[in-house]
Amino acid sequence: MTIDVLRRPGLAERQARAAVSVLFFTNGALFANLLPRYPQIKADLGIGNAAYGLAVAAFPAGAVVAGLAAGVLVRRLGSARAAVASTLLTAAGILVAGLSQSVVLFAMALFLAGAMDAFTDVAQNAHGLRVQRRYGRSIINSFHAIWSIGAVTGGAMAAGAIALDLPLGVHLLISGVLFGIAACVALRFCLPGPDTEPAEGTEAKEAKEANEESREKASAGGGRSAMTSRTRYVLAALVLIATAGTLVEDAGNSWAALYLSDSLNASAALAASGFIALVGAQFVGRILGDRLVDRFGQRAVARAGGFIAAAGMGLALAVPTVPGTILGFAAAGFGVATLVPAAMHEADELPGLKPGSGLTIVSWLMRLGFLLSPPIVGLVADEAGLRLGLLVVPLAGALVVVLAGVLGARKRRPASDEGQESAVAR
Repeated sequence: MTIDVLRRPGLAERQARAAVSVLFFTNGALFANLLPRYPQIKADLGIGNAAYGLAVAAFPAGAVVAGLAAGVLVRRLGSARAAVASTLLTAAGILVAGLSQSVVLFAMALFLAGAMDAFTDVAQNAHGLRVQRRYGRSIINSFHAIWSIGAVTGGAMAAGAIALDLPLGVHLLISGVLFGIAACVALRFCLPGPDTEPAEGTEAKEAKEANEESREKASAGGGRSAMTSRTRYVLAALVLIATAGTLVEDAGNSWAALYLSDSLNASAALAASGFIALVGAQFVGRILGDRLVDRFGQRAVARAGGFIAAAGMGLALAVPTVPGTILGFAAAGFGVATLVPAAMHEADELPGLKPGSGLTIVSWLMRLGFLLSPPIVGLVADEAGLRLGLLVVPLAGALVVVLAGVLGARKRRPASDEGQESAVAR
């Protein structure tokens, strides 16, 4: 435990934490306003499941293409300004996608929105980790929980717009302007100055580097090649764990409303409940995540979550009903709640990598789940039905159960340290 754990955050840190929370909220809410309108867009464009799957895959494709450039943007603009600028462009891309009259324009707009969303994701996480370093304790899960609140809010706004028969263009313009203004206001309260702060937490950083060096020597026995091999294996497993989380998220994003409306004959407003249930349960899981991880360890939490996702959605697909399917999506969202933050954190702590390298690699490659899932599920749906295509959810949960061993186990500390840390937390 370092001295940073004992330092109380000042006003600037608390304001910056609130500002980053707003950025995560707007990021979740913007795209969630579009997702429940997908069935209407699909019907207006007159396309099948395979073409629809390829079209919506343009969003993660844009994110994958632009992902590695996010670091350059963050270094040039700063993480806070990069997050806000890309948020505004994401809102513009989503509006154009909703107003598109052709599949090509729809896909191009989603590609732009996805590229900007990748910039936002890296930038807001970078600024969130900067604030976390100021706090001296983990707060990253809380930011991802706020993202889930934003997604629920956006989904609820979309469901309300559908129920009120609000035109798609008007609905997306309102959401874009509203959340764009919120992001601009948040920028005023983000941390000033460059993202590298040598004057802050120098002792903690030096202690961390020393710990990493000792862990590297202990686990590798002084052999650099063995450590490199081990690091690559763990990094690959972390990418798969994060990708499994994105696969489940994409099932709610791209297919929940369609499955409930087309396969189970739910109304358009009720069909939006599948996505809302998934992100709502994901929010609950992230709110509880830090305490669960502290108590049981990330490995146990991830394994339990993978089992919940696999069993819950597997049962919903085996016995298809509207209430059961909504509960199945909720179980899937709760099960994968901590996977992406866990993979990012573990990757950022890997020995033998430059600071931030593991986080960048996981953040970029995990988007392959969003890229590959829509067209694969769409092709399966056209051939054998969407119910079979959604088996990707329980399969992703099972994959997490198998790979969770690379995540950290519960850290045992002396009773005196635990009591001191809990007193500081209170």
